[in-house]
Amino acid sequence: MQTTILGRTGLTVSRMGVGAGGPSQIGRKTGLSENESADLLRHAFDQGVNFVDTAEGYGTEPIVGQALQGRDRSSIIVSTKKSTRRQEVTAQTLQASLDQSLQNLGTDYIDLYNLHGVVPQDYPRLVTDIYPILQKAQDQGKIRFVGLSEMFNEDLGHTMLQMALTDDLWDVLMVGFNLLNQTAREKVFAQAMEQNVGIQIMFAVRKALSHPDNLRAFVADLVQKGQIAPADIDDFPAFLLAQTDSLPDAAYRFCRDEPGVHIVLSGTGNAEHLDANLASFAQLSLSQETRDRLKHIFRRVDSTTGQSI
Repeated sequence: MQTTILGRTGLTVSRMGVGAGGPSQIGRKTGLSENESADLLRHAFDQGVNFVDTAEGYGTEPIVGQALQGRDRSSIIVSTKKSTRRQEVTAQTLQASLDQSLQNLGTDYIDLYNLHGVVPQDYPRLVTDIYPILQKAQDQGKIRFVGLSEMFNEDLGHTMLQMALTDDLWDVLMVGFNLLNQTAREKVFAQAMEQNVGIQIMFAVRKALSHPDNLRAFVADLVQKGQIAPADIDDFPAFLLAQTDSLPDAAYRFCRDEPGVHIVLSGTGNAEHLDANLASFAQLSLSQETRDRLKHIFRRVDSTTGQSI
């Protein structure tokens, strides 16, 4: 497993992180027991993954806590998140959520604590009212670093993250990015690299990138919208599939090797799927010719996250 330094945090992290949310929630929604889900996460740890991202809203913090038992706590980077969308977040509710997360995770500190699903209209108040509470928690040793995740479906232009980069208060940002929608390259990554802000990627694989038939439907819609030129896709996705094991394999490798990206989150619900994801992160980079062509094909796409047309 490749590793890198997570920006200004100085933390050494695996390039693949396990995302404990999404449709599978480490098997929680695919029929696994909590013990089996914890075993799945332990398997990822055994294969060199040392970063796991969960959230109070996922219901998977206790599973992560169970997987941590018997491990060297300092060897695993734990990220969790406090939901902010459509919720009234106050100093009191944040403190209660943080303490509950610590209890769920069975730990006395959280490596990365994020405000979750922040939208532009909420951001200024969260900075004024909640950021000082996060600083206090850092001073108390409850959290080490602070971050934000965007609401990509509602904020396709990354407006909130651009506000956050202007403030330069946050150690790590969670960004929606994939080979279909690459807008974060100019709108987020360029500035984040200048400020040495850590970047973790969500949406690397969504519905559009889970199967060639899904991708063809998305691409046809984008051609109709004028966001992809028909002449650019004569042999797409055939040319990409000829070089990779699968679309998800290509999607993960494309995101992993994007300049400015540190961690790519990968969800899973069973061991076979986890092993396939692990294999993708062990692969060499896509050729520069392939990357350049993917960047060219989707250069104008800004209307989809890859989850819905």
